[in-house]
Amino acid sequence: MLIYEGMESFDTARILYLSLLLGAVAFYYVIANRRTLGAMVRHAVLWALIFIGVLSAVGLWQDVRPRLAPAQISRGDGIIAVDRDMTGHFSVRAAVNGTPVAFLVDTGASNVVLSMEDAERAGIDIGNLVFTGRAQTANGTVRTAPVTLDTLDLEGVHDRKVRAYVTDGELFGSLLGMDYLRRYERIEIQRDKLILTR
Repeated sequence: MLIYEGMESFDTARILYLSLLLGAVAFYYVIANRRTLGAMVRHAVLWALIFIGVLSAVGLWQDVRPRLAPAQISRGDGIIAVDRDMTGHFSVRAAVNGTPVAFLVDTGASNVVLSMEDAERAGIDIGNLVFTGRAQTANGTVRTAPVTLDTLDLEGVHDRKVRAYVTDGELFGSLLGMDYLRRYERIEIQRDKLILTR
């Protein structure tokens, strides 16, 4: 099977120390530049506006990014067309046990593989997983635990009791491997479009 952590929270004492240090530096800067206080205030306002602008741009990107995601369209009769994403891969959103999960379609992976986060969101009891398998990834060897998904739905194509694996290693999303893709009669790639026919 082929399988392609955030900032630690500061404690109160560290925040207080950094605040005092920043306050001392700011006080010294004001005293040292008291003759050009007007220009200093203008610069401070300018930097504050730049900071606010950057934060606004980041917030706007979070709103716009889902709209830039590749289209995933069901044509009916079990035919699903997926556009290639900006990274050059085919990504889909499927429902695992009723929970939306983003998958990378990976013909190089043998199995359906869930990240620990996706497995937990899908209602899998990760505390009771038994990691009996091993898989080689780009980041080294990881442990895997077999699970059975009650349901896996992709654009109206409904499967029950799907065998999958949960990994405890670093995984940038979950994978739809060949165990799942073999359920389709035909898998085609036409230019930048993946077409799955059930």
